[in-house]
Amino acid sequence: MPQQRRLGDVAVRRLRLSSWTDSERVRRPDHDTPLPEDASPLLTVAPERAADDAEALALIDRVFGPGRYAKSAERLREGNGFLRELCFVARESGVLVGAVRLWPVKIGERPALLLGPIAVDPDARNRGLGATLVERACQAAARSGHAVVVLVGDPPFFRRLGFEVLAPGSVVLPGPADPRRILARALTPGAPAP
Repeated sequence: MPQQRRLGDVAVRRLRLSSWTDSERVRRPDHDTPLPEDASPLLTVAPERAADDAEALALIDRVFGPGRYAKSAERLREGNGFLRELCFVARESGVLVGAVRLWPVKIGERPALLLGPIAVDPDARNRGLGATLVERACQAAARSGHAVVVLVGDPPFFRRLGFEVLAPGSVVLPGPADPRRILARALTPGAPAP
């Protein structure tokens, strides 16, 4: 049986997830992922700013509802701070319609990132905005030197974006989680998967 270590409250095969210290945070990278081809000319995607916090949180609450606080991934975010320099928001006609956040974690002793939540307003869905937000965040993370992003999410959606389902039983989250929904994406060639 593979050795398991604690990742915050997450047991991971030979790996441990924990928070970064402020001294390990990274610089803000440049961002260049194009918007979806059918994007409204009034749609913008930009790095998240402190002024976006209330709107982003309201969107996340609206999209996921109070049940999100019971999810296993939320345990990894508790007491942790998202890396604003790697997070993005989308606005259409000035209204915040999308947000994605990345959180610092460690897998074993290796720094990694936890993606989520990724939230898109129901009226702005099915136009590629969620994929654009994820790509912008992953590209920013790669340019900042990060090697791996992990998440709990929908495999058909995230596989299109280069994420792979981890081997069953290789990651145990704090609380119920379908192992078929635990995915990771290597951001640099040759980066080992969790």
